[in-house]
Amino acid sequence: MFVLGIISCGLLGGAIVAAIVGIYSQMADKYDLTQLGRMPERTIVTDAQGELLGRMHGENRIVVPFNQVSPHFIKALLAREDSRFYHHGGIDYIGVARAFVRNIKDRRVVQGASTITMQLARNSYPDLNDRSFHRKLIEMLLARRIEKAWSKDQILEHYVNRIFFGTGLYGIQRASQVYFGKHASQLTLSEGAMIAGIIRSPVRFSPFRNFEGATKERDVVLQRMLQTKVITREEELAARYADIVLRAQPLFQSQGDYALDAVKRDLDRLLEDHEIEDGGLQVHTTLSKELQTTAEASVEKRLSDVEKLPGYRHPTKAAFDSTYDGTRELSSTPYLQGALMVIDNATGGILALVGGRDYRQSKYNRATLGQRQIGSTVKPFVYAAAVAGGFMPGSFIDDAPLRPGEIEGADPGWNPQNSDGKFLGQQTLTNGLVLSRNTMTIRVGNFAGLDRVLNLLGNAGIGEHAARTPQIFIGNLGGNPREMTSAFSIFPNGGIRRRPFLIDRITDKAGNILYSTNIIEVEVTTPGVAHLMRRILAQVIDKGTAASVRSQHGFKEVGGGKTGTTNDYKDAWFAGYTDRVTCGVWVGLDKPQTIIEEGYGSKLAIPIWADVMKKAVEIGYIPPGPRTEPPLAKVSLCALSSQLAGPACQSSGTAYEDVLPYELIPQNSCNSHQGMAAQSRPGYGPSRPRGPGLLDRIRGWFQ
Repeated sequence: MFVLGIISCGLLGGAIVAAIVGIYSQMADKYDLTQLGRMPERTIVTDAQGELLGRMHGENRIVVPFNQVSPHFIKALLAREDSRFYHHGGIDYIGVARAFVRNIKDRRVVQGASTITMQLARNSYPDLNDRSFHRKLIEMLLARRIEKAWSKDQILEHYVNRIFFGTGLYGIQRASQVYFGKHASQLTLSEGAMIAGIIRSPVRFSPFRNFEGATKERDVVLQRMLQTKVITREEELAARYADIVLRAQPLFQSQGDYALDAVKRDLDRLLEDHEIEDGGLQVHTTLSKELQTTAEASVEKRLSDVEKLPGYRHPTKAAFDSTYDGTRELSSTPYLQGALMVIDNATGGILALVGGRDYRQSKYNRATLGQRQIGSTVKPFVYAAAVAGGFMPGSFIDDAPLRPGEIEGADPGWNPQNSDGKFLGQQTLTNGLVLSRNTMTIRVGNFAGLDRVLNLLGNAGIGEHAARTPQIFIGNLGGNPREMTSAFSIFPNGGIRRRPFLIDRITDKAGNILYSTNIIEVEVTTPGVAHLMRRILAQVIDKGTAASVRSQHGFKEVGGGKTGTTNDYKDAWFAGYTDRVTCGVWVGLDKPQTIIEEGYGSKLAIPIWADVMKKAVEIGYIPPGPRTEPPLAKVSLCALSSQLAGPACQSSGTAYEDVLPYELIPQNSCNSHQGMAAQSRPGYGPSRPRGPGLLDRIRGWFQ
């Protein structure tokens, strides 16, 4: 009977064990084993050529294949964590028995029996990450499932890529990079043993925080490797006494710059939160790493040069750096700042973006968020509106003081001067822009009409919140390099503005496209107007206010642009283009103050622009072939009426020949000189005849 009782108890116990195993096997079967390979990685950001720019979001991890992990580390890992890994099926029963006896003997849990496969299960499924007996049983049976589904090397690959190595580090590759500055395949025996040694307490034994503790853990691992006969005594001694050199690498590569910050902002708008935070994406940007590097270096060098000029009275960045402790982020800086953007005219893709001189000190992106008065850089758009309204490049404009009541909507006392304090009398429209004459520009804007100018500016992406005042004709409105660069691109683009963008496409780890950018464009002005404006703006850099582009900085590519300087030299601008790219540069202090006396855009902004644009040409951003111009015809025009010249125009001396796009050739002949003496003074001053000329009609159109 006693024997039968024992047998019965044994059968009952076996049945209970079988039932428990069956129940927990069913629980373990509910876990998706594909989850083992789904490890959040940092999202990779690349430039247009595939060069790495940085990483963001997700866990700080780089997944590497098993064959790219140092064998020294693998041997150290197995010796420390699971020496019978290749001989069990997920559960090490010898280890379980040993741990059970040890824990009973010590009357507390002092030794575990988790295999690497069990640890992988626990690390892969958050609900298993506790110490309850219930969870432990699921973990053990799940480990058996894993062993049946994956090879030993595959299990190890998942494990070494998933494991936490302290201080935001996941996976052997990032641990190897951050601690030793090398790829996981290059770890020595000593280094591999140290990393394996810190696994059980990576924060406590981080080599950066506790090098002595990490070294002791390394020695324990080496001794264990010797005991399990995976290394010889000579190898153990050599590794024990080997010098370990920590080569601390950034936890997050290339995080600190304005371009990546702008990419992150765009990414947040394009994808759902869960798609972003899981990481593991590849963000293909339009940036050029080489051009970006040049732009950042130029802004710093050129502004440092300005800070050394006689008469510069503000704090320098070098002086500020000497007192900056790195613990605070500033909304504004006391030293001189600069910002720029470069875009590809053909697509609108942003090639370079600089939002300031030091992202660590101030993350405020002046290239995309700033709003500073744009000064004379507005003038090409005023003149473009006038050309669209019928003015011709050779039309006469009076460079003289404004008369009370002359400018519609202006305050009676408003009387801006030219920057040189002079008035040149009758000048052609072309000279007005090339020489940046304020009084001429105001008259041009007045005749074109405030509504037409505001509409063109709005379509060009400038002055969204501009006050409706004629002061905008000479730049009393806000803008930033992103807006100005995009706006100026209409001239090389034949009147078309293409939406600027940073992210070309986003792919997941499998290469599936999650997002792809479409080119979005709008016609701001006609091809004919753009053609004439290119012709005028080319003269600005050949012989006008931006002539230093050629004479001092040796920029030879065909192009055009316009300087801008605001009152009291508080802001300095230059925006210009080639047929392939457009670049806008701003220089100023965060809290607007006079930068330096005679701190014109030609002096402060053009040197940066020239550095960047010469580099763009050097690395191949050049047009693929000659530009296709709109159909052109040679015509004779009247400089007074902007109509086709007649005999009276010839006798009065106002006739001139020009080559115009067909769309802009006037349809009527001039009748403004009927009965007019040849010596009569043409222009828009008091002597201008009050006839049915084009200028009078234009004034009527916009009233």
